[in-house]
Amino acid sequence: MKNFTPAPVRTHFESPLGPMTLAASSQGLCGVWFDGQKHQPGPQAWPQDAAHPVLLQVQAQLAEYFAGRRRMFELPLDLSAGTDFQQTVWRGLLKIAPGTTTAYGEMAQRIGKPMAVRALGAAVGRNPISIIVPCHRVVGAGGALTGYAGGLDRKSALLRLEHLESNL
Repeated sequence: MKNFTPAPVRTHFESPLGPMTLAASSQGLCGVWFDGQKHQPGPQAWPQDAAHPVLLQVQAQLAEYFAGRRRMFELPLDLSAGTDFQQTVWRGLLKIAPGTTTAYGEMAQRIGKPMAVRALGAAVGRNPISIIVPCHRVVGAGGALTGYAGGLDRKSALLRLEHLESNL
């Protein structure tokens, strides 16, 4: 993942699944991480700005999402911290409709890179905007619950919240 330039501003959000760090650049929302998740950059040096308009919007929309009152997010996104391939994958994730899942192989087909399943999986794992860019909706072959930088317990909880997984 490329560095964030210039450094974004951040704030803290208490979700039902644990504390989160939210970050926004001048272009839009650039980070939503569960604290301590894999591939989370070290945002401690980023200035805090709890009054940033995008950060206020994302907090309100995440609260609605966790309360079951929101399925789609309406936020300006800044995906520029990723490579061109990562950005292609992340834009592809945005096309997975709420209430559905897709397999890694199917996702690779959708973005026109059918032989790049492993690279796609790595890009999904480095998605910097958890939940909003719905990487939790990507599952293994046959619907197996695999990989999530925020932890499989959180992935399962997000899918349950979206009524995608009734047995977990």
